[in-house]
Amino acid sequence: MSTLLDSAARSSTSPQVLTDIRQSDCNLSIWQRASLPGLDTLALDRIQDLRFASPLGDLERELDARCEQAGYAPENVRPALVRDVANLADHFGAIMELGAVSVRLAVVTTNSCRKFHADYVKARLITTYVGSGTQWIEGEDLARVAGGEEPRRINALSAGDVVLFKG
Repeated sequence: MSTLLDSAARSSTSPQVLTDIRQSDCNLSIWQRASLPGLDTLALDRIQDLRFASPLGDLERELDARCEQAGYAPENVRPALVRDVANLADHFGAIMELGAVSVRLAVVTTNSCRKFHADYVKARLITTYVGSGTQWIEGEDLARVAGGEEPRRINALSAGDVVLFKG
């Protein structure tokens, strides 16, 4: 069962909530889950960002090789991270009926995007593995920001949560 956050948002501890994004009245769906254990051992200052496209069938193998080259160590953490990203990509692919996905793993240390804008993509799946989660606004704050004002309330995900945003 999903919780209605606002007329356009759904949230649940079940991954099934992600399928709500296919409904015309849902602009974001949030799967509330725990963060992967051990990721705090990653040397974030030594990791290179990754960005690539891959067919879903090749993703886990390709991601593992790229993560190894990019400094995602220790080896006891990387397999769980790679499996999780591949699993999320499979969920996303099934929901959006895709055979390939674009993947981006990045260490974000600044306010990556404070515009609270819509992307020019059908949908985007985002999760934060370590640190502060992605932020979003809803309701009347959408109109405030569109009018050049600051939002009154900013919502934030927790590390581990998964969100599907419509573009």
